[in-house]
Amino acid sequence: MKRETLALALPLDAQGRRPPVPPVSIRSASRQGDAVLACAVGCDLTEVAPFVRSLRTVFSGQVILLVDRKPMLPAWLSTHGVETVVIANDRRPWRPRPAASRFVAFARILQQRRDIRSVILADVREVVFQSDPFHRAPADLHFYSGFAGPALDPRAAEAIVGGPLARQLSERPPIHAGVVAGSRAGVERFCRAFLLLCDTARHGAMSGMDQTACQLVAHLGLAGGQVRPDFERVATASERMTVADGRFWNPDRSLSPIILGYRHSPTLADYIDHRWGLSTKRLPSGTALTRTRAFLQRLAGG
Repeated sequence: MKRETLALALPLDAQGRRPPVPPVSIRSASRQGDAVLACAVGCDLTEVAPFVRSLRTVFSGQVILLVDRKPMLPAWLSTHGVETVVIANDRRPWRPRPAASRFVAFARILQQRRDIRSVILADVREVVFQSDPFHRAPADLHFYSGFAGPALDPRAAEAIVGGPLARQLSERPPIHAGVVAGSRAGVERFCRAFLLLCDTARHGAMSGMDQTACQLVAHLGLAGGQVRPDFERVATASERMTVADGRFWNPDRSLSPIILGYRHSPTLADYIDHRWGLSTKRLPSGTALTRTRAFLQRLAGG
């Protein structure tokens, strides 16, 4: 199998254009009871497309996205077999920030959909899929290490648990808030623990609240579960990855089903946008609504 670095993955041709990406033959997996839940509030088509298109390459089961009241996004998602749930705002101290309020909707969905047994909560803007994400699904609850940023936002952590404990927990290894996986019961516990922390924050919603609350739930053991190492089910995007056969291989030559944080790697983001994205350059002229409506008509089957 020929491998090449990401920097060489998509060379320009003589006319300065990107060559087409060869199709990857991967069996689409679907098991009764598996579900992917994600939040697309505030997202447009170009941000959602890589997530949905890559997921539908490898998984044909239940996918539920939280959306706002943009009329065109649900129409496009329905062509890919994605269910949408419009979330409304409450007057909670940490609303209307979707990064926190999405977990209310996730918890409600899991309460109502008793047929769901295994769940993946994912970040639409930062995640793509390249093989069955439910292969050897966790029996309870898994968090994933490898987050490239700081473990805790100091201001958010202090607002939730106070300064002394926040400083102590800042030394723990950072984990991703962008993917949490587990059984329905395990993920429900996580959502409730997450919301409890956000609700007790002394200064309401703030930047970094979701990442910090996820760290606290995992490292304080508030919902149980395990912190799994990088490059297992989830791999943190890195320029050290290689591409072969249309998939991204970890530095240790393993293959992770889920790639997270690819927007922080310009070369990887370029490849993914070319492979699964919707280029805004192809939008027809006119008003924003007219452009979107015409674009959807052209892409209804793609």
